[in-house]
Amino acid sequence: MCLAVTFGRSDLQGGDTDMIIRRTKQPWMDAGEFGRSLPRGVGVNLLVRDMETQIRFCRDVLGAMILYFDEDFAAVELAGSVFMLHCDHTYADHPMFGIVDGAEVRGQGIEIRIYGLDPDRIEARAGENADDCTVLAGCMDKPHGIRECHIVGPEGYIWVPSGTI
Repeated sequence: MCLAVTFGRSDLQGGDTDMIIRRTKQPWMDAGEFGRSLPRGVGVNLLVRDMETQIRFCRDVLGAMILYFDEDFAAVELAGSVFMLHCDHTYADHPMFGIVDGAEVRGQGIEIRIYGLDPDRIEARAGENADDCTVLAGCMDKPHGIRECHIVGPEGYIWVPSGTI
């Protein structure tokens, strides 16, 4: 059974647009409680077309801990930071939807850098999960004292795990 909930947004142009929630299970915590629990600093929220594929990549390739996920939303912990994933349909009434709707590749021009991970291990995992990701640039030592690789995830975002050398 799919729970369909709509949230009207009268503050948007047209006023009649709705956000579709496809969640089929009880959320892990109240959305407001989760928002208030986030630490100060920079936060990342990635819009994704396919939640399950993105979750599999985060868990199996990057070694992330999935705090919660459903058809609409995920909270992911990686290297001590928490980031969010939202499926495109949850942004149907958001101005950003027009930017990602129909986009073949996401995140053009941005690198998601994860400091403190073993890039060799991540590159090996990426090779084992080639259906979900591509090694764009294999591990290399950089002159600024880190070893890194570049992995293209299932939505086209570039992930750069790195460790000090």
